[in-house]
Amino acid sequence: MTPNQQNTVIFETRFGKISALKEKGIYRARSIRYAHSERFKQPVAAEPSLSSVIISPDKTPVCPQALSPLVERMIGTTPVESFEPDESTQYLSITLPEIKSENEKLPVIVWIHGGSHEIGCGDLATADPADWVKEQHIIVVTVSYRLGLFGFLGGDENRPANLGLLDIIEALKWIKAYIADFGGDENNITLLGQSSGGDAIAHLMISEGIDGLFQRVIIQSAPLGLRHKRQKMSAEFLKKTEFLKNETDVFKMMEQYKMWVPSVIKYGLKAAMPFGTQYGHFPLCTEEESVEMWKKNAQKFDVLIGFNSDETAFYLKTSEALNKYFGKGFGLKLMDRTVEKTTAMIYGNPAKQLAQNLADAGGNVYLFRIHSRLKGNPIGAPHCIDLPLIFGNEAAWKSSELLKNIPWNRIHENGKKLRALWAGFARTGNIADTSEKPEILELRKI
Repeated sequence: MTPNQQNTVIFETRFGKISALKEKGIYRARSIRYAHSERFKQPVAAEPSLSSVIISPDKTPVCPQALSPLVERMIGTTPVESFEPDESTQYLSITLPEIKSENEKLPVIVWIHGGSHEIGCGDLATADPADWVKEQHIIVVTVSYRLGLFGFLGGDENRPANLGLLDIIEALKWIKAYIADFGGDENNITLLGQSSGGDAIAHLMISEGIDGLFQRVIIQSAPLGLRHKRQKMSAEFLKKTEFLKNETDVFKMMEQYKMWVPSVIKYGLKAAMPFGTQYGHFPLCTEEESVEMWKKNAQKFDVLIGFNSDETAFYLKTSEALNKYFGKGFGLKLMDRTVEKTTAMIYGNPAKQLAQNLADAGGNVYLFRIHSRLKGNPIGAPHCIDLPLIFGNEAAWKSSELLKNIPWNRIHENGKKLRALWAGFARTGNIADTSEKPEILELRKI
């Protein structure tokens, strides 16, 4: 590492000279391209650049996507002016502590963002790992990958399935090859994912071509209850969006595919997440083989998996239309029961079942649940409540409806303890019974 201009350093790596910014106790190397792709083609690893310095682009590359009004309201407004649409969205960013010993090897956590395999990117202020990196002396790598039509539909030779999953595998290969040049331990890599990011990680555990790329996984709020019998729905969605495959205007693509999203009435709750990982297509096995594959690979990975106690309150209790009829009295009791049942069906029971299957096969597995009994917080512990706990960053969450009735000091106090637990797991694969646990967490070894 060599200093360049003020607040900038150059990391001398085998991939090339990589520019990073110094920011309040951390270094951050942003938007490093780890692969390239053509539309609907498999990713190709990026070649090392030894002739010039690799610098961050002015705007953050993001896969073309339609903004979600619910996410914009509950989590915060997306600063679209700071992003640049890019179909070939294979980029990663590295955040590491400014001060470390010369030969120290730090545990590496790789963040796989959520967003229903349809929205988001690796570099959002609401998932900025700076606080966590400084507190726990770790390295966090955030990964962007193809989404939606470009990464998680497909199903034939012209539009293959699972391209977003293959992007993530390429990112993991890059991290394995080069993270040591930033002081990371290439043999101590933990994948952390929330929502569809957790779903991706669960399926990476049974993917081809991942041997040795990671040792541990932390799976938060993965909608594994929506993973079953998706083939007919995906085939219909693929056929109805065929007319968009050669469209050059990505904004037009984003507008028009939504007219053909599968019906929840026809396909059930799984249609609420129309994009996803697809069994029977490379690098995944068939759906019928999936449970046995998880059991077969159980002893390869340390696993920390769990969910929030009121996941679907994020969707149901924040709906103005539903609150009009179910916001009080008997209607509210019915709403509470619906949140309980759908949370269990989509998130809770599948997480418990996967944890038990892995443990029965000899895996090292921990199961957690995040809850809230805070008075004046009617939505409890919904989907995404774990994000401010893990990443902190009060400024990024100040306009969030999700935290409207929760004092930030409560988020910070519980979050700091949770970050310490998760980092400890990333270091060793274990969580001691004597570890200090936040009051909002239930945790047990299976």
